[in-house]
Amino acid sequence: MADTRKQLAAEVWGSVLQVHAALVPEFDRRLREAVGLPLTWYDVLLELSAVEPHRLTMGQLGERVVLSRSRVSRVVDDLGRAGLVERESHPEDARSSYAVLTDAGLARFREAAPVYVSAIDERFCAMTVAELKNVLTVMRSVVAGAPAR
Repeated sequence: MADTRKQLAAEVWGSVLQVHAALVPEFDRRLREAVGLPLTWYDVLLELSAVEPHRLTMGQLGERVVLSRSRVSRVVDDLGRAGLVERESHPEDARSSYAVLTDAGLARFREAAPVYVSAIDERFCAMTVAELKNVLTVMRSVVAGAPAR
C-alpha cells in the first residue's frame, strides 16, 4: 500500500509538471499575440495589481511570483523601461526597494487579464465546479505542507 501511495504521489507530481510545461508556453503565446505582453510580465503586474497601494518590496514580489528572485529583478527592470512599473526606494531599508505599478501598468494588466482568464477557463472547462474545488483544496494543502484529506 505504501509503495502504491508513493508511486501515485510521484505520478501526480509528474502530472503537475506536465500541466505546467504545457500551459505556460501556451498562455505566454496567447498573451503575446493578443496584447504583446509576456507571461512573466503579466505575473508581476498581476501581483502588484492585487495589493493596495499597488506596490510590494522586491522581496515580497519575489515570494509571490513564479520566478526566481534574480529573474524578478530583471523583469521589473524591463517593466520599468516599458513604463509599466517604477522602482521606489524603501525609506527604512536602503538595501530594499519597492516595485510600484504605474497607471499604464494597471491599464495593460486590465487589458491582458481577460485573455489570461479565458485561456485558463478554456483549458479547465472539462472539469466540474466540484472537481475544481477539490483540486484547489488539495493543491493548497500541498503548498501549506499539510496532508490533504
